[in-house]
Amino acid sequence: MKKKLSDGGFYKAFFTMTLTLALQNLIVFGVNLADSVMMGAYSETALSGVGICNNIQFFLNMAASGISSGMTVIASQYWGQKETKPIHKVSAVAMWLGIIFTMLIFAFAAIAPETLIRLFTDKEAVIAQAVEYLDVIKYTYLMYTLSTILLAILRSVETVKIGFYVSLSSFALNIFLNYALIYGKFGAPEMGIRGAAVATLVSRAIELAVTVIYILAIDKKLNVRIRDLFITDKQMVKDYFKTGLPLMMSSVSWGIAMSIQGAIIGRLIESAIAANSIATTLFQVATVICYASSNAACVLIGKTVGENMSMDIIKRRSKSLQLIFLAIGVVSSAILLIAKNLIVGFYNASPETLEITNQFIWVLCVTVIGTAYEAPCLCGIVSGGGETSFVLKNDIIFMWLIVLPLSALSAFVFHFPVWVTFACLKADQVLKCAVAVVKVNKFNWIKTVTR
Repeated sequence: MKKKLSDGGFYKAFFTMTLTLALQNLIVFGVNLADSVMMGAYSETALSGVGICNNIQFFLNMAASGISSGMTVIASQYWGQKETKPIHKVSAVAMWLGIIFTMLIFAFAAIAPETLIRLFTDKEAVIAQAVEYLDVIKYTYLMYTLSTILLAILRSVETVKIGFYVSLSSFALNIFLNYALIYGKFGAPEMGIRGAAVATLVSRAIELAVTVIYILAIDKKLNVRIRDLFITDKQMVKDYFKTGLPLMMSSVSWGIAMSIQGAIIGRLIESAIAANSIATTLFQVATVICYASSNAACVLIGKTVGENMSMDIIKRRSKSLQLIFLAIGVVSSAILLIAKNLIVGFYNASPETLEITNQFIWVLCVTVIGTAYEAPCLCGIVSGGGETSFVLKNDIIFMWLIVLPLSALSAFVFHFPVWVTFACLKADQVLKCAVAVVKVNKFNWIKTVTR
């Protein structure tokens, strides 16, 4: 039996995992940033087309992350008890859910691509570019979902370095192929937006292959066989749907809401679409530490509960983590502010687009502090502690009853400036902080979800 983590060991594990996951996420979003910069230099309309398709990718990302998070909450508590067979079973539930959900999205993209794109914009030139990009990029969806779930299985038992190496290799390959296929370099044909999609497709395939090889042939903690990834039992399905389903539904709900946000932006002036694509990509890069700390907190708090640590220890660790989250928020805001002028200058965009981008980034510099606190508190500490239903309820109230109605009024009724509508779309990141500080410090979220 492995010795329980001391406070020093807990924080060392937290910072190690957070840093590794942050570097991994930085590379992942670095791929998106490279795509965005290269497409922005090639054509602003092509950039907008990629930005529209990224709404679909974001929805898939949220669904895959939600499915993985539901699995991680259960698996991390079993990991605290050093039981691996139940981890195999809950992983199989996640794999089947991920496959089914992804194939539904793929079918929609394959059967009615233009209908899908028109949900996000009515600009004909942008639609044409987006449909061409989607024609290829839809084949990456299943590979992305499987890789996400497999890496989450490893993360739930504190194996995170492989994710970094996988992302690093994918990043290098994607940059090279982007440059070659978008612009027609090194003897490759000039494919424009379609070249960016092909580059991502190849990178995703390599990413999945390396991850599968590692988890089946190299990892020694879980000793997984292929059949273990697909065989479960009714009891574990029930456990997942009780504990993991709320996180999955929360992420899916969030993904749908973000798609609606993209649709709101997509029906404003065309320069707002490109500005949103640039600002959102920069924001993703700036928040890598925020979301990495959330994943790390979920795993380690779940493990702490699984190890049956005393309430005093759980309280002490949770309070210290909150201070760390706030510090991460301030640093992330500063990074976003510093990177703003450095990155935006690479884009071959119109003056109007650059002006709106600058306004959007100023809004994000404020909201990122809220994101850095509320997301790790609710999706990390509270979810890792076992109370996953609270996250779903909270997201539904803030997103569907406050943010989306307020943003729609701003855009289509009052016709406020674009940046005001954008601020309304991001307002929940600050508003949720009040809920997070109360919920976390009540300590009524500690629940055992294992058998």
